[in-house]
Amino acid sequence: MVKQTIQIFARVKPIEKAPAVYSVGNEEPGGGRLEFVIPRDLADGFINNKRESYRFRFQKVFDQATKQEDIFDMIAKPVADNVLAGYNGTIFAYGQTGSGKTFTITGGAERYSDRGIIPRTLSYLYQHFSQDSSTVYTTHISYLEIYNEVGYDLLDPRHEASNLEDLPKVTIMEDPDQNIHLKNLSMQASANEEEALNLLFLGDTNRMIAETPMNQASTRSHCIFTIHVCCREPGSATVRRSKLHLVDLAGSERVGKTGVGGQILTEAKYINLSLHYLEQVITALSEKNRSHIPYRNSMMTSVLRDSLGGNCMTTMIATVSVDKRNIDESISTCRFAQRVALIKNEALLNEELDPALLIARLKKEIQCLKEELAMVTGEQRNDELTAEEIQRLEEQVKVFLDDPDPDGTLDLGPDMRKIHHCFSLLKARVREKPCLQNGTDTNNPFSLPDRQDSQTDKELLKLKDMLTQRDNEISILVSMLKKEKKKVQEANDRIANSSNGDGASNSSSTSSLGEKRLTDETSENFTQAQHLTTRQRVPELSMGRQEAFEIFRRDHEDRLTIEDNKAILKQRFAEAKALGEQVNQARNRVSVTGNQPDSESDPVEERLRTQIEEEKKNYKSTFGRLKGLKTEIEHLQHLLQKSKIKLQRDFQDWWTQEASKLQQDQKPESREARQSQESSLCSASSSSYDHAINVQERKHSDLTAPSTRDLRALSSSGLSSTSIPMTGDQQTDADILAFIKARKSLLTRSGLPMK
Repeated sequence: MVKQTIQIFARVKPIEKAPAVYSVGNEEPGGGRLEFVIPRDLADGFINNKRESYRFRFQKVFDQATKQEDIFDMIAKPVADNVLAGYNGTIFAYGQTGSGKTFTITGGAERYSDRGIIPRTLSYLYQHFSQDSSTVYTTHISYLEIYNEVGYDLLDPRHEASNLEDLPKVTIMEDPDQNIHLKNLSMQASANEEEALNLLFLGDTNRMIAETPMNQASTRSHCIFTIHVCCREPGSATVRRSKLHLVDLAGSERVGKTGVGGQILTEAKYINLSLHYLEQVITALSEKNRSHIPYRNSMMTSVLRDSLGGNCMTTMIATVSVDKRNIDESISTCRFAQRVALIKNEALLNEELDPALLIARLKKEIQCLKEELAMVTGEQRNDELTAEEIQRLEEQVKVFLDDPDPDGTLDLGPDMRKIHHCFSLLKARVREKPCLQNGTDTNNPFSLPDRQDSQTDKELLKLKDMLTQRDNEISILVSMLKKEKKKVQEANDRIANSSNGDGASNSSSTSSLGEKRLTDETSENFTQAQHLTTRQRVPELSMGRQEAFEIFRRDHEDRLTIEDNKAILKQRFAEAKALGEQVNQARNRVSVTGNQPDSESDPVEERLRTQIEEEKKNYKSTFGRLKGLKTEIEHLQHLLQKSKIKLQRDFQDWWTQEASKLQQDQKPESREARQSQESSLCSASSSSYDHAINVQERKHSDLTAPSTRDLRALSSSGLSSTSIPMTGDQQTDADILAFIKARKSLLTRSGLPMK
C-alpha cells in the first residue's frame, strides 16, 4: 500500500495581450510558487482592505514557454510507470473555460509537437510493451462522455449515424463491495499504438463542442479516457490489472460574463453544477472528521470515486489564464487546487490470481476429493477408463519399472479403476517373462531390457559378417598379387630366352636390371604423357594462383584499409593486454589490503580504508576501459573479416574472368598442340617396344651413365622446352620436362633420328 496526497501542478496559458502582474518561482526546495499581484483601485476609496498579493504553492509551475514534452515528462510519465507496476492512476485538468485543459490533455491538431498527454502516454506504454519480452500485456480502452449529467460511449459506432437522444445511455451500477460498474460502456481491445490512436481520434470526433464568447471550440462535456492494462508473466498464475484515467473536465464559466443563452446556457448550468459537486467532494475529503462523502451527487464524482480518496495515484493540473479579465477565476482555480492537495489516497497493488487457472485448479481439487471420498466409502465407479488414461497409466508403469531406485513409488491417486488396471499390467508382465527371455515378444512396452539384449546380439552378428567380408577381400587381393608376380616372372623368362649368345653370357642380375629399368621408363613415359595431355586440356594462367593472389592483393583498393585495421587491431590488443595486467594488479592490491589485520591505531585503519577505496575506483575505471577496448576489438575483427571475404571474392571473380578469356584465345593453339603431342607419344611408344631387345644387348655402362647423351639430345632436339607452353605450376612443368627427357632417351637408345 502506498499512501500519498494528490499531486498538484499549475500551467500558465500563453497569451498575446499584456498579462496581469504575476510571478513564477521553481527554485524553492518545497516546490513551485505562483503569485498574483492585484493593485488597489483608487475608485474604491482610501479605505480599501482588499488583498494585493495571492501566493499559491504547487509541486511545479509551468510558465507560458513550457512545451508539451516537458509536461509529459514531469507529470504523466511517473503516473504511467506506476500503472505499469500495477497501481491505478488518474490525471485530470481543472480550470476555467479557454484556459488550455483540452490542449494539455489531448493536444493540438496543427503540429506533431503539440501532442498532449493522452497520445504521448499511449506511445510510451506501447513502446514499453514491445521492449519487455518477459511479460505478456493486454490493453483495452474506453472513452466516456458526461454531457448534461448523462453518460455516453464515445466509441459507439452508431454515434455518427444517430441522434444523441437515440444512443444508449451509460448507467452506473454498484456491487455490494461499493465497486462502480458502468453499463453500456464498451472496452475496445488495442494491440498496438496505431489502433489506440484511432480509438482516440474516433472519440474526439464524437465529442460535444460548441463556440462560446470565451472559446471558439469549447468542450461542453466531461470526458474520461481510460486505459486498462493487464500483464502476466508466462507460466505465472498471478495477474496484475491496473487502469489509467485521463480526464478532461469542462471549463467553469460565469454566465453573467459570457452572456450566453439557449442550449449553451443549459450546458453551462450542468457544467457548473457538476463542478460544484466535485468541489463538495473535495471539501469533504479534506476535512478529517467528515463521515459521509457525497460521491453520488453527480455522475462524474461517482465514476472518479477511486481517484478521489481511494485506490489510486492522482495528479491534478490547474490551468490558469493570466489575462486581467480572468484573474479572479485563476485565483479561484488555485484555491481549489490547494484544497485538492490535502486529500490522501491509499494506492494498492492490484494483483490477483488468474481466474481461468484458479478454476482449473479448483476443478482438479474437487475431482481428487471425490475420488478420495469414493475410496473411503467403498463406492464403485462404473465408467471405464479412456484411451488417454490407459496410455498414461502404461507410461507410468514403464517409468516405475525402469527406475533403479528401490524406494520409487507409483502415484495413481485414490481411483480404484487405475489401481486395478496397473495390477493387471504387472500380472501380464510376470506371465510374459519366459517369452521375453526367448526374444519372441517385441511389441510389449515393458520389454525394454530384453530388446536391448536382442539389439546387442544383432550388432555382434553384424560385426562378424563385416569381419568375414574383410577376410575375403584380403584373400582376393593376395591371390591377385601372386598372379601379377607370376606374370612378371614369365615375362622375364621370355626376354631371357629370346636374347642371343653374347647377351646370354652376361650375368642374370644385369639382364633383370635392364628389363626392370626399361619397363619402369616405358610405363613412366606413358603416365607422364597421359598426365601432360590431361593438363593441357585446361589452359592455366601464366603464373601460379598464389603469386597472382599476392599481386592482386597488392593492387587492390581495400589494401590500405586492411593494413590500417590490422595495425589498429594490433595496437588495441596491446592496450587491452596492458589494461588486463593493470586490472589484475589492482584486484590483487585490493585483496591484499583488505586482508590486513585490524590495527589498534585509528589513523592506520583509516589509511587502509582510503587505500582500499582508491584501489576499487582504479579497478572499476580500468575495467570499464577494458570492456570498451573489448567492444572495439570485436568491431575491428568483424571489419577485417568482411574486408578479407570481399578481397577473396573479388580475386575469384577476376581469376575466373581471366581464365575464360585465356581459354578463348588458346583454343586453336591447344588443338594443334594436342595433335602434335599425340603423334609424338605414339612414335615414342612404338620405338621403345620395337627396340627393347637391342637395348637389352647394350652394355651395363650404357644403362648406368646416359646423362651426357641425354643432355646433348635434349639440346639438339626439335622438341625443346620452349616449343611447349609452360603452365606456371611447378609440378606440371616438371612433368612436362620429364616427358621430354624420357622421349629423348628412348629415341637415342633406339638409334632412330630425332625429329
